[in-house]
Amino acid sequence: MILDKDKALKIADFLLQIKAVKLSPEEPFKWSSGWLSPIYCDNRKTLSYPSIRTAIRQTFSEQIQKQYENVDVIAGVATGGIAIGALVAEEMGLPFIYVRSSAKGHGLGNQIEGDYQQGQRVVVIEDLISTGGSSLKAVEALREAKCNVLGLASIFTYGFELASDNFKNANCEFFTLSNYELLIEKALKENYISEKNVASLSEWKNNPKNWNPNG
Repeated sequence: MILDKDKALKIADFLLQIKAVKLSPEEPFKWSSGWLSPIYCDNRKTLSYPSIRTAIRQTFSEQIQKQYENVDVIAGVATGGIAIGALVAEEMGLPFIYVRSSAKGHGLGNQIEGDYQQGQRVVVIEDLISTGGSSLKAVEALREAKCNVLGLASIFTYGFELASDNFKNANCEFFTLSNYELLIEKALKENYISEKNVASLSEWKNNPKNWNPNG
């Protein structure tokens, strides 16, 4: 879900400018899953650009305040959501915690790092939603700790139907600052891609597992 299309297009423009998102439909990337992909996303790059990271943290803060009332804590998903989550918490004047992919194998064995209380209302911050798997593991860990997860917010999503289904099945609402469809719209307008690429890019989103750039 996108809360503001104009702001989403602006975020997409930022991601394209700094090559946090790279589009290469004719020479695709290969994911660890073995899938071929016309897009590579590394939103950690936004942290290296002060004006862009400021815009992202402010947009997150504005959108969270529109969407949720009485937020007590911001939680980041390790590792991509930690830095931006901390920035959002600072912007909103809220405590920050983060959630590991699994509990530590030493010390206190924590999966959730930072101070929190049962029943607190938490918004989770992520940098990217692919299938939603890692994001929802963090949500589940917070729920098991008796936190009230209001929802999850991410910088970007590929918009896979599988991800939407996973969030729906987990009964967790989410929104993103930008998404794949709006990124393609912006990339076409700014000549990062040509009109001939659009059909192939759309086909990938609809069937990423079996997508072939050569048809």
